[in-house]
Amino acid sequence: MSKEIEQQINDLIMEMAKDPQNIENYHKLAELYLKLQDYDKVMSVLESLLTIKPDDVQGLVGMGTMWFYEKDFRKSLSYYNRALEVNPKNFLIYYNMGNVFAEWKNFPKALFYYNRAIDLNSTNPEIYNAIALLYQDNEDYVESKAYYEKALSLDPENITALVDMGNVCFKLFDYETALELYKKVFALNPDNKIVAICIGNTLTLMKEKEKAYTYFEKALQMEGDNYKAYICYAIALSEFGEYDMAVEMYKRAENVQPKEIDAQILLANLYTNFNHLDLAMDLYKEAVRLKPNSAETYMLLGNAHYLKGEIEQSIASYRASINISPENDEYRLVYTQIIDEYINKKRNGEPV
Repeated sequence: MSKEIEQQINDLIMEMAKDPQNIENYHKLAELYLKLQDYDKVMSVLESLLTIKPDDVQGLVGMGTMWFYEKDFRKSLSYYNRALEVNPKNFLIYYNMGNVFAEWKNFPKALFYYNRAIDLNSTNPEIYNAIALLYQDNEDYVESKAYYEKALSLDPENITALVDMGNVCFKLFDYETALELYKKVFALNPDNKIVAICIGNTLTLMKEKEKAYTYFEKALQMEGDNYKAYICYAIALSEFGEYDMAVEMYKRAENVQPKEIDAQILLANLYTNFNHLDLAMDLYKEAVRLKPNSAETYMLLGNAHYLKGEIEQSIASYRASINISPENDEYRLVYTQIIDEYINKKRNGEPV
């Protein structure tokens, strides 16, 4: 396929050499490079196009999108604004500008531009998806669900809307609806590893042990990284009281991604629940070594020290967590309580 595209590119470049003012050829060439995911070439072609025709809306939107992918949102927005000056009735420009403000977590402006896009194109499900995701990120799950429902009324097999609405229903504890939505996706795309895991997670919370295990096993057989599958399977095993198997799954996850700390933290938490504090602390300390800027890990390590009666070490860990995340009131409260307890014991001559 790539060789075929490369041949098309070569042919098109030859045509452009004969007719360098043909704007449509620039559009075609940029699309071909986009198929090859050669984004530098896409931008180079679009820059050449805009040199010839600075008000080409497709070129301006394309450049804005390329800078969006590069996460230079200011440059992205500057190209979208230029495109808007040329064509203020293009819904796609407003939609893309909404995406920029969504990335900036500017909810009001993102919603304004998405709604403007709807005014110009009320039948595009992706706009409703974007608004739904905006509300979802803002933890307004009821409003988010309403917009996903609108998207699905326009496109009942929209994978993005089905999955994300499933996630929203999951957050709303509506596990039956979440399961129904995930299964629709799985029927459309039976190789979707993430959805298989989501089904397993949902069945776990519905107390359907064997069915949950079946979907985790399916996920593990699919192509792709098994890190998340092992972790979610381990959580399910813990939920159903199969702790030895849960430990094994967490260890498998560690082997898959030894530089990630989620599996280590969860396994350490499991050890803590059973008062295997030395094992837990070893894992927390390794997690701190791997990711020294995790305030949560220091808090958990502090908890383990506290449970062992090592108050001074726990205070040191709690202090480290506050230094990393000084705005976290919960961490500050724990730290203050332990400090007060430590001072009181010292005053009363109690061992600490």
